[in-house]
Amino acid sequence: MYKRFIRPLLLFLLAALVIIQFFHPKPNKSKGDQPNFIGKNFAIPADVKSILDKACMDCHSNNTRYPWYTNIQPVDWWITKHVNEGKKGLNFDEYSNKRLRYQYHKMEEVIEQVKEGEMPLNSYLWIHKDAKLGQEEKKKLLDWANSVMDTMKARYPIDSLVRKKQ
Repeated sequence: MYKRFIRPLLLFLLAALVIIQFFHPKPNKSKGDQPNFIGKNFAIPADVKSILDKACMDCHSNNTRYPWYTNIQPVDWWITKHVNEGKKGLNFDEYSNKRLRYQYHKMEEVIEQVKEGEMPLNSYLWIHKDAKLGQEEKKKLLDWANSVMDTMKARYPIDSLVRKKQ
């Protein structure tokens, strides 16, 4: 009895798989200058920029490098969801457009997540083996995030960066 339903079900699934190939979300690609890029307000040494480019910017910027397999659905939807979540959490291309407290707090989060090994995500590292951060790279990234926070403390009153504890 079940054999009668298997073939139509398989044909339906195949047709659905073919149809969804025509529906792709808008790519995360910006044209031109990014006026709110973090590097416009805070120095990013070349070695740190290299680390950010290989391990962070695909999900935390307005310009994602898309591998070939994003041409296949539903993989593209899954990756787009990750990119959108990453940008919602922190977008280096929109960083300077945010409140000072937000900027300062995001650097605290960068430090915490890099120390804890939470970033880059394991699902990103499955395919992007070169994005795995070594101890020296982690140290450079942490030192840079701390220097951004130090620069902010030197430029702005501390109460504009952190809330007073009550």
